[in-house]
Amino acid sequence: MARRRHAGAPLGLMANFLGTHQENKIFFEMMDTPAYWIFRYANKILTTDGSKASFFPFGAAPESLDTALALPVGQWQGKPCFTADVEDLPLDSLNAVPLRRLYGVAGAEAYALAGRAVQLLNWQRTHRYCGQCGGATRRRGDQFAMECPSCELFFFPRISPAVMILVLRGKELLLARSPHFTPGVFSALAGFVEPGETLEQCAQREVREEVGIEIANLRYFRSQPWPFPNSLMVAFTAEYAGGALTPDGVEIEEAHWFAQTGLPTLPEPMTLSRQLIDAVCG
Repeated sequence: MARRRHAGAPLGLMANFLGTHQENKIFFEMMDTPAYWIFRYANKILTTDGSKASFFPFGAAPESLDTALALPVGQWQGKPCFTADVEDLPLDSLNAVPLRRLYGVAGAEAYALAGRAVQLLNWQRTHRYCGQCGGATRRRGDQFAMECPSCELFFFPRISPAVMILVLRGKELLLARSPHFTPGVFSALAGFVEPGETLEQCAQREVREEVGIEIANLRYFRSQPWPFPNSLMVAFTAEYAGGALTPDGVEIEEAHWFAQTGLPTLPEPMTLSRQLIDAVCG
């Protein structure tokens, strides 16, 4: 038998997400029973007018929905939860909410579950055909994998790792802004990991490329899935180790050392960068 080859890596799981292959298989088989649904409509999440506990609509799958394209996400309020793209509103009473707004409207757990749903839907939509032979893929029923029947290549949900670095110089923080940031907002430095790099090497390279300085004594802080579209952010603090602060003018248009008592406008509380800055400033 030919060895099956894999493209990408399996998606990381949280407590209220699915874990084993057997759990995935059971959830796929439960799709015809009443469940919570995370519907994506016009690139927004459909929600009810209820409390946070019943934030996602509950019930059987809509008759117009092709359940073969629905995906299990995990559990919500102890019940199975599925996700699907829809072209028409299943119920007129539902509200379409941008994913970024869910954190403030429904809390961290609902936001995390919806973020996972969006990443799974994007993965399914963008892997309908094999990147090697061009043949149509099919979804396995026991795990999150799109399989090419012809060349046996597997496609798992894509995750793009990125590092975030908050550089410290004594009591000062290095914060910068990209041209695409909201006007006035400053944040920690960040960048994607390149092939063959460790997280530590990526942190050093990104800081050097973006602002021209060297760092030392990297310390891990925390990680966070970032579903825009499929990042896994890994945050560190680091100490300034030399060099003149010189923004590259492309990815970074402005960078300054800020006292902890005189910080600029910061990113939203839902972001890892804000959590990192808040933790350092205590």
